Amino acid sequence: MTELHCYEELDKYFQGKVLLVCGSSIKFLRINEYFENKKNVVEFHDFISNPLYESVVKGVDLFRKEKCTAIIAVGGGSAIDVAKCIKLYSNMDDSINYLTQEIIPNDIPLIAVPTTAGTGSEATRYAVIYYNGEKQSIADVSCIPTAVLLDDSVLETLPEYHKKATLMDAFCQSIESFWSINSTKESKGYSKEAINIIMNNYEDYLDGDNSKNKLILKAANISGKAINITQTTAGHAMSYKLTSLYNIAHGHAVALCISKIWPFMVNHIDQCIDCRGIEYLNETFSEIAESMGCKTSKDAIEKFESMLFKFGLEAPKNIRDEDYDVLKKSVNPVRLKNNPVLLTAENIDDIYHEILRG
Repeated sequence: MTELHCYEELDKYFQGKVLLVCGSSIKFLRINEYFENKKNVVEFHDFISNPLYESVVKGVDLFRKEKCTAIIAVGGGSAIDVAKCIKLYSNMDDSINYLTQEIIPNDIPLIAVPTTAGTGSEATRYAVIYYNGEKQSIADVSCIPTAVLLDDSVLETLPEYHKKATLMDAFCQSIESFWSINSTKESKGYSKEAINIIMNNYEDYLDGDNSKNKLILKAANISGKAINITQTTAGHAMSYKLTSLYNIAHGHAVALCISKIWPFMVNHIDQCIDCRGIEYLNETFSEIAESMGCKTSKDAIEKFESMLFKFGLEAPKNIRDEDYDVLKKSVNPVRLKNNPVLLTAENIDDIYHEILRG
C-alpha cells in the first residue's frame, strides 16, 4: 500500500473514469474542491452508515455502466468498506449473489481517503456490510487499498460525538489486537505505537487542537495495520448488534463492550485459551497497561473507564428484556475464537447485562 502526500498525487489514477465513493459530508472538505475540477468523476453515495449489500450492488452496476477504471473512497469506515466490496465484486457474475461466489482478485486501483480517525479500514483486508439484517464480514487481501491519503484537515469538521467514538474505536482495536491469540511481534508493535499516540494526544485532540489531528489519524491507521494481522476479538464481536439495536456509533459500542470484557478476562485468566499460556497473557495485559502509562491492569481498566465517563459515552437507555436474547444470539463465534479468554454463552449474557446496566 502506497501512502500519498497530496491530492495532486491522485492525478495518476485518472486514466479513465473514476468512481468516487463518498458520503454527503465531502462537500464540507477541502478534497471536494479537487474533485470539482475533475470532469471524469462518477459519484456514488447511495449507502448508509451500516452499508447494505443492495447498496454495493448498485455501486457495482454504476462502476460497470460508466466503465470506470479506478475507485476512490472518501469517508469513514462505511464508505471505504463499500468501495472495497465494489472493487471485489466488479468482475464477478451479477446474476448470482456476490456473497455466495468465490472472490477473484483484480488489479482495479482503490484509493482510500479516510475522513475519521477510527476504523483504520484503509489499512485492512476486511469489510463489513449487511444482508437481510445480518452482518456479513468480507475478507480478502485483494481489497486492501492500493494507496491511502491521510489528510488531517478532514478531522476539523468532525462532530464532537464522532471524534470521541472514532477515537475509542482506534483505541479498542489496538487493545484487542494486543491481546488477540493471533498477535505477533509486529502486530504488538503496531498496537503499542497506536496506544502511545492516542494516550499522549487525545485530550488536546478532543479539546480542538488541530495540530494533533495528523497524529490521531496516524494512530487509527496503525491500529488498522495491527487488526489486519490479528483480527478483532470479543469486543468487536459483541458490539455490532449494540450499534444497530440502539443506533449508537460503532466506536461507542465497542468501548462499552471492552469496558466490561477487559476486567472479566483479568479476573478469569484461568480460562485462558491462548496456546502461549496464562503467564504470557498476564505479561500481555501488563504490556497494555504500560503502553497506557499505567502500572497495573487494574489501573489501565480504571483509566479506560474514566475516559468513557469523561467522553459521556454512556450505555443505551430504555432496554427491553428481550434485547438480551437478541444480543446474545448475535455474537459471531468465529470472532470469539480470537479472544484469549473463553467466553461462554452465559458469560456473554452476563457481560451484556453489565454493559446495559451502565
